[in-house]
Amino acid sequence: MSDVVLVETRGLGKSYPLVFRSRDRLRALWHLLAGRGHPESIAVLQDVNLRVRRGESLGLIGENGAGKSTLLKLLTGVLTPTTGSVAVAGRVGALLELGAGFHPEYTGRDNIALAAALYGLDAQEARAKLPEIIDFADIGRYIDEPVKHYSSGMVVRLGFAIVAALRPDLLITDEVLAVGDESFQKKCVRWMEDYLEHGGTLILVSHSMYHVQKLCRQACWLQQGKVAASGDVFEVTQAYLAYQERKSASQTPARDDIAGQGLEFHLLDLALNDDTTDTPLLLDRGGDARVRVRVHTRDGRAPVIMVGIVRADGTPVYGVSTEMDGVRPLQESENVYSAEIMFPALPLLPGTYLIKAHPLDPEGVRLFDTLERSLTIRGQSREFGLVRLSHSWIAAQTSVLADSIPVDRALSAAS
Repeated sequence: MSDVVLVETRGLGKSYPLVFRSRDRLRALWHLLAGRGHPESIAVLQDVNLRVRRGESLGLIGENGAGKSTLLKLLTGVLTPTTGSVAVAGRVGALLELGAGFHPEYTGRDNIALAAALYGLDAQEARAKLPEIIDFADIGRYIDEPVKHYSSGMVVRLGFAIVAALRPDLLITDEVLAVGDESFQKKCVRWMEDYLEHGGTLILVSHSMYHVQKLCRQACWLQQGKVAASGDVFEVTQAYLAYQERKSASQTPARDDIAGQGLEFHLLDLALNDDTTDTPLLLDRGGDARVRVRVHTRDGRAPVIMVGIVRADGTPVYGVSTEMDGVRPLQESENVYSAEIMFPALPLLPGTYLIKAHPLDPEGVRLFDTLERSLTIRGQSREFGLVRLSHSWIAAQTSVLADSIPVDRALSAAS
């Protein structure tokens, strides 16, 4: 990691005057011309201190209106700060508002030439990059159509293709992975991983904690224009997800209230490693996960309890029920049953997952309720997929055993 600082902000802030009526606008203009600012203003960003070195990757997270896009516009020079200072070094590639920087009347090919000129490339260099950009964008005949005819996904494809070909010192993106089809998103992620592996510097704004954790090592959580937390990406995103869980819980009826609405089988709580709060569980790779589920049953019959794990994007990973394994839930009282399952040395690859619990009728046919908790697996891995399988490479003369938990040991621990 280089000691060269590409981005540094000190006490950075941005405010806008309150101008609801025509006379407010005139008064604001007068104050600005007089060099006195405006007495009535709203601060959208306050006292932000950041430092990003060459080769680092920073994720900016927060709710809508937290100030993320405003911060990026200050970093790229689109806006000027009201307070504090911002310094950015190196060649910057920015993907901010959809279509920003493109001339709508020009064709995609013409906009590529324009962008290349703005990045300081001469005509020969631009021509050399053109085939690579067109191939990455993959928008077919539309490359020779005016950009105003493009869909939002096509605009992002072209913008990202230009940045990918020019490989700036610093890449700043705002929700670029939220637009476009899944195959192009995967292409963008693969490019970003290669870009970072070869020393690139990234500032990424995203509402997807999966992408932030996958691409960034540091994170900054903005809340109402101020820095709520900054540091290690897993610790900051964990705090943000916990805040979202608490906020959601405060707006949701209590689980006990739901029991009075007549559900035959109703989940009382879902505990992860003895924690029944809504705080996401943070595990190092290979850690143990213990899941305990308590169910209220209206007529005293023992339910079937199902536990499943899905990735944050909804991809199923694993699911099992008490009925499948021939286990009867423990009866704690006349109308309360519980079951506990242990996942030793959980082989999930680093990322964000959800653990879900469901009660079913005794026949295991009808599902009545759902509770879920967030699970984050920490660590680094270059492997692909969802889980790490025990394996060994068989060479001509040697066999290298992978550093993993053997299946037989995991099964014996589970029993």
